[in-house]
Amino acid sequence: MTPLALACLLVAAPFALVNWVGVARADRRLVYVGKPVVLALFVVAAIALDPAEVDGTVRAWFVVGLVLSLAGDVFLMLPTERSYPVEPFLLGLVAFLLGHVAYIVGQVVDHRSWPLTIVGLIAVAAAGSWLGPRIVSHVKDVDRRMVGPVLAYIGVISTMVVTAFGRAVVIGIIGALLFFTSDGILAWNRFVKADRRMQIAVMVTYHLGQLGLLLSLLG
Repeated sequence: MTPLALACLLVAAPFALVNWVGVARADRRLVYVGKPVVLALFVVAAIALDPAEVDGTVRAWFVVGLVLSLAGDVFLMLPTERSYPVEPFLLGLVAFLLGHVAYIVGQVVDHRSWPLTIVGLIAVAAAGSWLGPRIVSHVKDVDRRMVGPVLAYIGVISTMVVTAFGRAVVIGIIGALLFFTSDGILAWNRFVKADRRMQIAVMVTYHLGQLGLLLSLLG
């Protein structure tokens, strides 16, 4: 790892903490400061990784995934009390969906293990068969227009996790599972049972998940 990449990750840590505190305290100012900076630093760190240690094609797709995740973060930060031509949550959903597609491509390019791919498929199917129907059922009650996008998102993030298993890099598998967990908590919190205390869990698992995927570039 290059000094610049390491420095970005070290600097990202306190900004992540600022974001977590902001979420816990419902302090929008802290969230505005911390949330986008963390992913911006992750983008720079990914670009700054030593070319001798990283597959250039995989890195390129992961950078795209991180940039789209940053866009999704910004969309989800927008004040919900204002009126927009398109709902920010939907824009964030699309940005993250495309980000997962980028991760999928990067991981497929570096696919290493069919047995682990099958393990990932079983794990995702088990989690999805319990969580998915419950979330979709409540999405119908909240806003039927969101059913299609939510189903598409579930399918894409599930595929991202499966391809992470197939890449067979432990830190990447952990990162993908944490990302899946984060989005599962987020969806449950938004559509099934709102609990502001769970929002901190969403952000902690999200940042650690992104970090795991980023570090998997070194695997």
